[in-house]
Amino acid sequence: MPRKKVIAGNWKMHKTVQESEQFVKNLISKSLNTQKVGVILCVPFTSLFQTSKLLSDAPVGVGAQNMHWEEQGAFTGEISPGMLNAVDCEYVILGHSERRQYYTETDETVGKKVQSALAHDLKPIVCIGESLEQREAGQVEEVLDRQLRGAMDQVEANELERITLAYEPVWAIGTGVNATPEQAVESHRFIRAWLDEAFGEGSGAAMTVLYGGSMKPANAETLLVHDDIDGGLIGGASLKEDAFAELVSIAAKVS
Repeated sequence: MPRKKVIAGNWKMHKTVQESEQFVKNLISKSLNTQKVGVILCVPFTSLFQTSKLLSDAPVGVGAQNMHWEEQGAFTGEISPGMLNAVDCEYVILGHSERRQYYTETDETVGKKVQSALAHDLKPIVCIGESLEQREAGQVEEVLDRQLRGAMDQVEANELERITLAYEPVWAIGTGVNATPEQAVESHRFIRAWLDEAFGEGSGAAMTVLYGGSMKPANAETLLVHDDIDGGLIGGASLKEDAFAELVSIAAKVS
């Protein structure tokens, strides 16, 4: 059975509750082809409750952008998996390069978060990807291997269907420069081969692997037309209803 394309928006630190509400109302008024494409909105913590409520009857998933691995405790400023459950959050982005770069997240802490998310019935969207320096040094596969081991080391094969991977070359995030389709496909194929080796033949083919890094309507089709690229984790282009809806249409077209 072919994998369904997925378009997931990562709003990052954008949109107040009121702005989020207006975006969601505008988006659900559009004819999104959710039969062919999975649609997810990963919004700021402050907007999760209202977004979940507005989308309760719509075929659009709601995700957070981070969480702590502990259930509760003296972790000022953090959000627990149980808190996400309480606002009907379904997905959570883990290990985004901005979290690794600015907030000292490590492969080990990402792995803890993956385990905690799975234990609390959340679906992790796990981000991996190399920096420009690592790519130029020929270390892409070495970096992906290390990050995959960190995130997936304690995962059981029967949990894979609840995980989405997002290959996001750090040098392409927010820069306006996207990886070429050939570069993206090469990394996606490495990821699928890694999964086959770690979890058994066919595991890679079953996994949803998204591309993230300056995907927008102008370049989406050249990426999404490839079978190994299952969709996009979208930053800037997810902040405008028309652009985001167009990405869903493009994904449906090539499905």
